[in-house]
Amino acid sequence: MKLLMLGGTEFVGRAVTEAALERDWEVTVFHRGHHAPPPGVRVLTGDRTGGGRGLTALADHAGDWDLVVDTWSGVPTAVRDAARLLADRAGHYTYVSSRSVYAYPAPAGLDEDGPLVAGASPDEGGDVPYDRAKRGGELAALDAFGDRALLARAGLIIGPGENIGRLPWWLTRIARGGPVIAPGPRTAELQYVDARDLAEWLLDAAAAGVHGPYNTASRPGHATMGALLDACVRATGSGAELRWTDPDTLLAAGVEPWTGLPIWLPEGELYDAMHRGGHARAEAAGLRCRPVAETVADTWAWLCGLGGPAPQRPDRPVVGLDPRLEEKLLTPYPSLRSSAPTPL
Repeated sequence: MKLLMLGGTEFVGRAVTEAALERDWEVTVFHRGHHAPPPGVRVLTGDRTGGGRGLTALADHAGDWDLVVDTWSGVPTAVRDAARLLADRAGHYTYVSSRSVYAYPAPAGLDEDGPLVAGASPDEGGDVPYDRAKRGGELAALDAFGDRALLARAGLIIGPGENIGRLPWWLTRIARGGPVIAPGPRTAELQYVDARDLAEWLLDAAAAGVHGPYNTASRPGHATMGALLDACVRATGSGAELRWTDPDTLLAAGVEPWTGLPIWLPEGELYDAMHRGGHARAEAAGLRCRPVAETVADTWAWLCGLGGPAPQRPDRPVVGLDPRLEEKLLTPYPSLRSSAPTPL
């Protein structure tokens, strides 16, 4: 198989590239040159934000591909231009989309036939909201490739190489040891996919000619918040003490779900949309998700091998609980010595 990876140097794109190389596929990586791709690939350089001019190296390259994988998250015009250029040169186009394309609120169990965000267009440029950008990318892939396009609607993606900071924040915080605020309840079910499991499924599905939309996530409850954080304690060997705290206390203190305490969401519409989505179609098409302990341990090993901080995408906010707020939550009853004197 001959793969053209649009991106291929970070997180999901890199996981796809490495999985294809492990299969002895012939891999071409088209990217901006900001990060080195894995060894063993053919490299083409260009900037998709530059419009059609940014695709010159791709247009001038002689040859075709069995499969294109595209993880683009910006303006849909970049997907449109690439897909149109490649429509007669590639057999299949896989676009890594998002469950954000479903109209909010997305109820628990929503499958691929659910209502989608309105007004998205493959011709949108400028500052496009994430949900519309992803839906516009889907429409661009469908417009150019039709039933040769696979739309992988992922939700939460974690694993080695993560450059969003969610699981790396938990691992780094727990590695410091001591008491750690843990968002309850322990039994809260999580839904996600390891980037490596997603990558393997994308390659298998594309090779089999699978097309159309698929919610690429584990079953709800593949792991729980307790299982995830317990695995972090074991992986780091820190002996950290998880202080389980009820959601109302966290919200009253000003903790932001998802960003302040990454991955965590209290019960409600957003929790249903992120952690209770329909998953049966991708599972029936072969998606398999490894145990959470393996994902956590491998992510910790990757972090330890970096020799520095985890990578952070510049277009995503830094996540994690403010240490001052955590300290306040850990010591709800300050001593009299630290209290201001009561005026007479």
